[in-house]
Amino acid sequence: MHAYDELAEHGMEFSLAALNEAYEKVVEALQTSAATRLVKALQIVQLQKAVLAVGMFSMFEATLQDKLNCTDGFREAAARLDARGEAALRESFSDLQLAINVLKHGRGRSYDTLVGKANALSFRVKLPDELLFNEGDVSEVPTLIDVDDAFVRRCAAVIREVTLALG
Repeated sequence: MHAYDELAEHGMEFSLAALNEAYEKVVEALQTSAATRLVKALQIVQLQKAVLAVGMFSMFEATLQDKLNCTDGFREAAARLDARGEAALRESFSDLQLAINVLKHGRGRSYDTLVGKANALSFRVKLPDELLFNEGDVSEVPTLIDVDDAFVRRCAAVIREVTLALG
């Protein structure tokens, strides 16, 4: 059986390719029709990217709990990364954990933490005074994290990096 990080990465690329293909087909259809169902289809694609990131990262916690024989996989992984001197990776891992929490739960402690360091993040967080990430983008869904392809790929990359660092 393949390791979770490998399956997550390949599954993510497969899913993103299918979602982006669907997106392009809908954009093409929008050239001749402004039907509400087409706009909703674009939003569904964007929502599915958020679901993909949340699912992939959340399932990683179960994998960590099993591999590290613990009850809090994220906390144990973070402690082990700290012990190995992997501060930058631990920070990226923590930032993504917070982002996933924000996608799952909305505003709260995780959101406040990310807002406080928004300029240093590798992804965009919607600031309290922002209404949209991209004004005029009909595909945008109401999330506090900008879940683009780069964000989803970053989740998979950090899963891979953490897995390798923990051996």
